[in-house]
Amino acid sequence: MTAVLMGSLIALLLGSVPIFIALNLAVLLALMLFTDMSPMIMIQKSFGGIDKFALMSMPFFIFAANVMDTGGLSERILKWTRSLIGSVRGGLALTTQLACMVFGALSGSSPATVIAMGKLMYPELVKQKYPKGFALGLITSSGSVALLIPPSITLIIYATATGTSVGELFMAGIGAGIVYGIATVFYILYYARKNNLPVDEKSSMKEIIENTKEAVWSLAVPVIILGGIYSGIFTPTEAAGISAVYAIFVGMFIYKEIDLKKLYGVCVQSAVTCAQVLILVAGAQAFGWFLTVARVPQMVTESIIENISSPIAFLLMINFILLIVGMFMEGIAAIIILAPLFYPIAVQMGIDPVHLGIIMVANLCIGNFTPPFGLNLFVANGVTGVSISKIIPTVLTFVLVSILALLAITYIPDISLMLPRYIYR
Repeated sequence: MTAVLMGSLIALLLGSVPIFIALNLAVLLALMLFTDMSPMIMIQKSFGGIDKFALMSMPFFIFAANVMDTGGLSERILKWTRSLIGSVRGGLALTTQLACMVFGALSGSSPATVIAMGKLMYPELVKQKYPKGFALGLITSSGSVALLIPPSITLIIYATATGTSVGELFMAGIGAGIVYGIATVFYILYYARKNNLPVDEKSSMKEIIENTKEAVWSLAVPVIILGGIYSGIFTPTEAAGISAVYAIFVGMFIYKEIDLKKLYGVCVQSAVTCAQVLILVAGAQAFGWFLTVARVPQMVTESIIENISSPIAFLLMINFILLIVGMFMEGIAAIIILAPLFYPIAVQMGIDPVHLGIIMVANLCIGNFTPPFGLNLFVANGVTGVSISKIIPTVLTFVLVSILALLAITYIPDISLMLPRYIYR
């Protein structure tokens, strides 16, 4: 039964069948061949999979991110960051990375961050005579940090799959996201000095103050989200709704870059994105339920525990598996399929579920721009117009730098757990 389930799933994925269809067809085939259960139960499990409180925040965060992009918040963050550090050697590249970290705290979406920052920064990097390969690699990789920095949609999905607290995961994502992003910052500084990258003209204090005034409305979004959750004023779901309302207010009445027509377009775009994510979650939940019926998690757990007794070796194995999976599978699907397998083993070995979630998501950050099928490769192709075959060599160094950050996040738990322990425990 398990062989048919996994074999049919792999065959369908290799045949370029959409992931949610492949998940459902594999379950349907196994149900019909090996059980006497009605196929209707698959529909019930799929619907039950998306009927969860933790998922309520996701549509709001997606909507808020799209409003922010359309409303000019990302552009103002970029101008503010550039005025602060543009005069450092390689400052434009540093601006790109740090702006992606800030925008990631607004959007929670890696592809959205690549699109928002890539459209603005890639032409500017090329214009300022940065090596084209370096610029491509930076644009493609820098958006991946959005998966770790809250409000991360992928962390919400992990919370849904395992029952872990969304608030604790968000707090843990702050430290891990900073370490992950700063690793690239150090590489940029090294590369800039080695290759004598350009230096921007230093911004005057007047320009810095003006850009800060313009950006303060944008920068208030992560303060509202994280400050509200941190202080206990509202839950992550309530924070998502408030951030969406705030983004509409800023885009329409402060920056005045959104009118009713644009707002309608943003609503439609957000609805499509939500539908794409939720139908994938539904299919993955049905697949995960059938894995449980077939006792796959229990068999995997027993097999691993018999052969791997060390948490260090177990975490190394998880990193290896997820780095491979991330090359071929979108992060949300990978989380829903694999988290139920790894979670019980991690708990039995004494690994904190919050730490496990951060490790899994950090791996999928890297998978987002790892050849051959990292999602950001295709997004960068659309943004820059450069073929994927030319983008792939440019990201390899950034992959290695990110793996070093991943190892630090994996084996220094306090990077992730210091804030959750202080706030929640």
